[in-house]
Amino acid sequence: MAAAQGRLSDGAGGMDEPKGTGTDPGHGGAPPPPFRAAVDALRGARLRPQIEVEPTPAPKRLAPYAHALEAAVVDDEQDVADGRLVLLHDPAGHDAWRGTFRLVTLVRAELEPEMAADPLLPDVCWSWLTGALTARGLAYDEPSGTVTRASSHYFGGLSARPAASQIEIRASWTPREGRGGAPDAAAHLAAWCDLLAQVAGLPPASPGDSSVVTLPQRRGPQSR
Repeated sequence: MAAAQGRLSDGAGGMDEPKGTGTDPGHGGAPPPPFRAAVDALRGARLRPQIEVEPTPAPKRLAPYAHALEAAVVDDEQDVADGRLVLLHDPAGHDAWRGTFRLVTLVRAELEPEMAADPLLPDVCWSWLTGALTARGLAYDEPSGTVTRASSHYFGGLSARPAASQIEIRASWTPREGRGGAPDAAAHLAAWCDLLAQVAGLPPASPGDSSVVTLPQRRGPQSR
């Protein structure tokens, strides 16, 4: 799986890559029940078959407890978009989060240069995130993030390569806590996968599904 690489930041430090499972046992010992419940919900979520999700090492410095996932959107055996989602938990609460949980994400996909040059693209990509959460009826607070476009042009010995452009979404939000103090983590994961599907340009999951909007002029699949 070609998972998104890079640093995820939520104003609390950089990404640290420990070895092991996708869950950080936390600085305070055994994970509290709300965090365990949220992680169990992530593991049990049912997602679109084109999206492959697996655990990845969680950061240690962003919160006392963390669980991380990486995902790739697979179309015809090739990755067309990828991303990373990290669930953070601080039982004592966090002033900037306005809650005890926080979701942090990095999503990216290749685009045709003409599409990347569209001045409305960043606003549209951000609306895909907020729209995916709203479409699933999810309540959340303090959304923040960036949408970045990057272009590469090749010269000299590399001049035969076509110009390449990439869209990258970095975002975080606070999921509202439900019964038992845990958020509906499975639904937030499903909404995040809806965002991945939109960035990848997948068709709607069903004929009546208007939450997924195809991305025109998406760049071709990348070899796995």
